[in-house]
Amino acid sequence: LGKALQDPFQVVMRQTKLPISLLTEKAKQQRVHVLDTESFEYTFGKKALRKKPKVKVESLETLCGEVVQRTEQYDEATDSSLIKNAIPEAVENSNPLFKAGQSNRVWGELYKVIDSSDVVVEVVDGRDPMGTRCLHIEQFLRKEKPHKHLILVLNKVDLVPTWITKKWLTLLSQELPTVAFHASMQHSFGKGTLINLLRQFANLHKDRQQISVGFIGYPNVGKSSMINTLRSKRVCKTAPIAGETKVWQYVSLMRRIYMIDCPGVVYPQGDSETQIILKGVVRVENVKDPINHVQGVLDRVREQYLLKTYSIDPWNDVYDFLTKICVKTGRLLKGGEPDWNTAAKIVLNDFQRGRLPYFVLPPGCELQNAQGHCEDNVKVYDLDFQLPEAPEGTIDAGAEPIEKNEPKLEKRRARGKRAGKKLSEKRNRLKHGKPFDKCSGIVEFGLSEKKKGNKNGWRRKLEKRRRVKHQQ
Repeated sequence: LGKALQDPFQVVMRQTKLPISLLTEKAKQQRVHVLDTESFEYTFGKKALRKKPKVKVESLETLCGEVVQRTEQYDEATDSSLIKNAIPEAVENSNPLFKAGQSNRVWGELYKVIDSSDVVVEVVDGRDPMGTRCLHIEQFLRKEKPHKHLILVLNKVDLVPTWITKKWLTLLSQELPTVAFHASMQHSFGKGTLINLLRQFANLHKDRQQISVGFIGYPNVGKSSMINTLRSKRVCKTAPIAGETKVWQYVSLMRRIYMIDCPGVVYPQGDSETQIILKGVVRVENVKDPINHVQGVLDRVREQYLLKTYSIDPWNDVYDFLTKICVKTGRLLKGGEPDWNTAAKIVLNDFQRGRLPYFVLPPGCELQNAQGHCEDNVKVYDLDFQLPEAPEGTIDAGAEPIEKNEPKLEKRRARGKRAGKKLSEKRNRLKHGKPFDKCSGIVEFGLSEKKKGNKNGWRRKLEKRRRVKHQQ
């Protein structure tokens, strides 16, 4: 049968299920003697070229003794091989609600964005940059994708003091290019800086027709809002809750720069349920026991801010705090019982959306800096505060001369019989008027009630016309 299979002029018409391969006759391989390949003189003689084996142990008993001694002296903490090959174990939460941003679908979307991007922009929350930073993805990019550019963007800087933003920028700029940003369609901050940075990356790749910029980061850090701000148009769907972006989205910024929006990704770092909620990863309306997580808000936010935000009196514990909010907002059940769950969800939502002031101090920075002085030398003066008078002939930098702020008198020719008299009266009012009457701005403080109303009294005339004859 073996000859029939190898013969090209014969064909096996019917196959069988029997192990026919066992019937094939294989040619016996002839074993070559060791001395034929390597002679004795080549291995052990005076002209030996083969390396001599190093025998450290004379007998089997000596080898067993060394094994027992090494076992007794072994210390797992000092084993360098374990430290080099150590793989960090990802601690996962058993509750599926707190696994948001960890599904295979979301990670697949992330790797699509990374593979399609030339520049990767990692967006972090300015209130807690290190807590919302994806260190695992940064290590992956440095190791597997070193040719891709990585930028760090501090979003939501409008919710933290200026000196905190400056400290974080100084700290994070030592590792990656960092930009402070405030996503807003009308009052944005850092938009020009980021666009200029992307243009520089586009100039580095002049050989390509276009470059792609991927925005990655935690859920609810403002990736889609940043794209809308850069585009000055609502091109991505946004919401103040996590998980609004489901799939990646391609958006054009200009002729050679394209942006890619990505769903929020969370790498399990062993955070507690309270930390996951306060980072904005989970939607508050889906949490079953929101009361258990309110204590985390009370630990992070100062008492004076909570008192001012909710207009309540000081409290004793969490339930007393929620009860005062229920009474203030009218969240009561039957019989006047406070609705603690609804009040707890209100507090958690306010924390996630930035209504409660909160920020994490940079490493090596004390809280006294926030109470004492600003690190960026920005001083805010009250309206009643008067600066000391400068010497004659000198003007402070950035300040305008006093003469420019004075009201300018109209220099025009008077027309009509009484025009000259009216014009002189107007000039006298401007010269001898009160100081606050001269203020010009959005709100005119010096106007009287007569000036605020219409001169011709059209409303009074209209009401008089609508009256019936017997009412006049």
